[in-house]
Amino acid sequence: MQTNPRAADDHQSPEDAPGSLTLVGAVSLGTGVMIGAGIFALTGQTARLAGNWFPAAFVAAAVVVALSAYSYVKLSNAYPSSGGVAKFLREEYGPGAATGVFAILMYVSMVISQSLVARTFGAYVLQIVGLEPVSLWVPVFAIGLLATAFVVNVAGNRAIEVSQRSMAAVKIIGLGVFAVVGLWLASGANFTNGTSAAGLDTSAEGFLAAVALAILAYKGFTTITNSGGDIVDPHRNTGRAIVIALGICTVVYLAIATAVAGNLSLPEILAAEDFSLAEAARPALGGAGVWFTVSLAIVATASGVMASIFASSRLLAMLTRMKQVPHRDFGMPGTVRIHATVYTVAFAMALAATLDLSRIAALGAIYYLIMDIAIHWGLLTRLRDRIDFNPAIVIAAIVLDVVVLAAFVWVKAADDALSLYVAGAGIVVIVAGERLLMRSHTRADGTMDM
Repeated sequence: MQTNPRAADDHQSPEDAPGSLTLVGAVSLGTGVMIGAGIFALTGQTARLAGNWFPAAFVAAAVVVALSAYSYVKLSNAYPSSGGVAKFLREEYGPGAATGVFAILMYVSMVISQSLVARTFGAYVLQIVGLEPVSLWVPVFAIGLLATAFVVNVAGNRAIEVSQRSMAAVKIIGLGVFAVVGLWLASGANFTNGTSAAGLDTSAEGFLAAVALAILAYKGFTTITNSGGDIVDPHRNTGRAIVIALGICTVVYLAIATAVAGNLSLPEILAAEDFSLAEAARPALGGAGVWFTVSLAIVATASGVMASIFASSRLLAMLTRMKQVPHRDFGMPGTVRIHATVYTVAFAMALAATLDLSRIAALGAIYYLIMDIAIHWGLLTRLRDRIDFNPAIVIAAIVLDVVVLAAFVWVKAADDALSLYVAGAGIVVIVAGERLLMRSHTRADGTMDM
């Protein structure tokens, strides 16, 4: 299908503030999403799939994501923008349904991560508040966090950078203390004890499925690409911020996962699946350790939600400007970006109120991996003449994504087929809606008004 030539470069959003986000701020933004979403939300779930090998699943996920990040660094250096993934897909596939479908999958996976982290926030708060029933108060606290994050995001880039920089420092220092103490007091017996006692039948596909989940703990690096229009010297600093953020998080995840494995048996980790870090602090540090870990989790998850809303609302605003999604303001004041923030938070609240942590994580992993494969494939097949890159690295990223996605779907088909039905239904709705929307932009001669 032919398209009309665009009169101007559309990678810059009218609301962008070039130079308003420093390299340190961009790194803080990325680590804010990753650490908030990853180690607190997913440790127990990866242990359920990988058994005693769950710390290794985080290492394997880091390898997969490092290869994936190569494509994003190359694309970010070539096309820095607040649209990030949306801009990359537009350059790869052109305007139309393909770009819209894959970009919306990314957007949905980001909102899913927000609801995942928000519910994790609620689960940790309840370890010191003690309200019942948990099924009520977890979503209540999650919705409260999302509302607070909305206020901070509406305040603007400066508020986001200041909050993320301070919270990132607290998280990294705090988790460092947790890891050092936890490793110092770890019991070697816990590293090899408990898989059979927990009733788990671990397998290669279970380990690979755990890797797929652990990838969610790193995917926050894409948040940095959605801020390319605001970063100082974006052609240079966007890629640098991605590499630095991934390096920090890999070290933190490995240390924390090992500390948890050394202080709790596998049955104990699974019993405290949604708040395993707090439980791991109890043997080593007692009640004070639980309070310390929960406080750290509150800071980490809060900053993760704030940073993710910042990025996903910009992605949605860019898709709106590209006419890849419809837009209605319903009488709301403010810019398209403000409206996108409202829609994003409302969507995340709905997910946090209705889905549990394991199902939210499953949807996020499936949607993100599909989109990630599309990014690599588009770079490999459509941008070879415009961007200098090593095809072998991109092909390796595609192969690893396909392997872990296939393993995850295989495992979920056996123990939670409903997750796959929900994921499939979501994809059908997105594809059908996007194709219908594209018809409204297509003229009789086949050209598109985009």
